[in-house]
Amino acid sequence: MSNQVIHRVQHLYELLRKAEATMKSISPLSEVYPYLSVEEAYQVQLRAIEQKVQEGQRIVGKKIGLTSVAMQELLGVDQPDYGHLLDSMEVSNKGIISLDRLFQPKVEGEIAFVLRRDLSGPSVTVEDVLAATDYIVPALEVVDSRITDWKITLADTVADNASSGLFVIGEERFSLKDIDLPSINMNLFKNGERINTGYGSDVLGHPAKCVAWLANKLSQYNVGLKAGEVILSGALSAAVSVEKGDVFTAEFSHIGKVEVSFK
Repeated sequence: MSNQVIHRVQHLYELLRKAEATMKSISPLSEVYPYLSVEEAYQVQLRAIEQKVQEGQRIVGKKIGLTSVAMQELLGVDQPDYGHLLDSMEVSNKGIISLDRLFQPKVEGEIAFVLRRDLSGPSVTVEDVLAATDYIVPALEVVDSRITDWKITLADTVADNASSGLFVIGEERFSLKDIDLPSINMNLFKNGERINTGYGSDVLGHPAKCVAWLANKLSQYNVGLKAGEVILSGALSAAVSVEKGDVFTAEFSHIGKVEVSFK
């Protein structure tokens, strides 16, 4: 990286760090640097994750975003993105989340993969993912943005750890044997009312295809997926905004349900 890029990456990292510390959202990073590239945005994300690991947090997995055609069209992109999951981001099933720790959260229902062995690109296939998966669990991702009013481009969300907030996974583990991932149906409920629905096929046609994409993408940065990591494979339907007192439940065919509340 040139000195100019190093300076840019550090400046944007500091802006996001300050937003997190003060709980005050900031203007889009793509307005601070209109020519901010996605590659530089990933460097901002990695800089922040490295710092958090140095401070004692642990990487426990990865998340994949922008896996639906609708979201890709919204941001004008033709590929997904990814972020890191830290141990500080995990919330137990049926847990209660304080809105004080979030900016402008939304909830998504997803299928989470937990790996039994490492996966490294650049030529990982769907079959490789299925063979490397220990089990799957139902999951809720609480996406969040440090950028005011979600005014994000692809570079903004990538730098902001793919707009990661928190995540919840179910306790019951499900083997991939006899489960057809694309046909899994998910219904997302807010306060008992069904808000939306989706299928495993809604994320690149197959949730394991998303995990394969991630393993291959990470190989560009000499990073792999590790045994034991949780991989959130992408939202099966639109994200739903959160208000105080809300209870969200995602019910999946074949793999049960997962729930979280906000106070």
